[in-house]
Amino acid sequence: MPRPYKTRWIYGAFEADYFKPRGRPMADLEEIRLEADELEALRLADLEDLYQDAAAEKMGISRQTFGNILKRAHQKVADALIGGKAIRMNPAASGRQWCRRCGRPWAGTNLEPGREECPECSVEEKEARHGHGHRG
Repeated sequence: MPRPYKTRWIYGAFEADYFKPRGRPMADLEEIRLEADELEALRLADLEDLYQDAAAEKMGISRQTFGNILKRAHQKVADALIGGKAIRMNPAASGRQWCRRCGRPWAGTNLEPGREECPECSVEEKEARHGHGHRG
């Protein structure tokens, strides 16, 4: 039995949800779907220039999972660019929320009703309460 799907935290606000090659009608294009976690992995690794361990921590997943997501995203983008395919970007499932504590926008790939602060504030609060690297 596979492990349960873990929520991936998405902080990027993305300007578009679709890209296609210029001058080709939509009816003639094959489409690649880029999931929200793949788009966030691209943003963190390639635009923010974070190391994989720091980016994985920010998304709330393991470094190996982050590497797998990033590899999948790179393959999809390369396929679209080289093969002249359209890219459809799927937004995060839970929609954009703003943290009541720090005001930072965030979203998750699973619905999490009632959550009022971003995952980063939750981690910061736990570290402040227990001390970083010490038992609570």
